[in-house]
Amino acid sequence: MESSQFLDIIYLLEDSFIGEYIRSSLWLFPVIQSFHLLGLAILGGAVVLCDFRLLGILLRSESAIYVLSQTRFWFNFGLLLLISTGIPLFLSEAVKCYYSRAFWIKISCLILGIIFVFLVRNPLIKRNISSYAQKLIGGLSFSVWVVVAASGRWIGFS
Repeated sequence: MESSQFLDIIYLLEDSFIGEYIRSSLWLFPVIQSFHLLGLAILGGAVVLCDFRLLGILLRSESAIYVLSQTRFWFNFGLLLLISTGIPLFLSEAVKCYYSRAFWIKISCLILGIIFVFLVRNPLIKRNISSYAQKLIGGLSFSVWVVVAASGRWIGFS
C-alpha cells in the first residue's frame, strides 16, 4: 500500500462518526483519556510487580511463578482497557498520530511488549529459569513498557 493510500485511510478514520463525535464533544476525549490512563496504571502496576520480582527488587520471598499468577489478570485487564480506549482516542486525532513519531514508537513498542510478555516472559517464568535469565527477561520487559508509557505521554507534546 502506498503512503498516499494509507494517509487517505487515516483521514477516513479521523472523519468517521466516532472520531467526529469525540472531537466535537467537550468532555468525551478527557473522559476516555482518563480511562486510558487508568488502564496504563493497572497494566503498569502488573508489569512493575512481575518485572521487579524478576529483577530481584520486589517480592523476593515469593516465587516468580506466584507473582505472575497474581498479576496476570491485572495485566490482561489493563491491556484490554488500554486498547479499548486507545482506539477511539486514535480515531479522534488519527492524522496527528500519523505524523507523530512518538505515536509510531508507542505502537511499535506496545506490539513488541505484548509479544514479549505472552511469548517470551510468561512462558520462561513458568519454566523456572535461572536468576540471571530472570533478571535479563525482567529488565528487557520493563524497558519496553517504559518506552510505551513515555512515548505515549510524549504524543501530547508532538
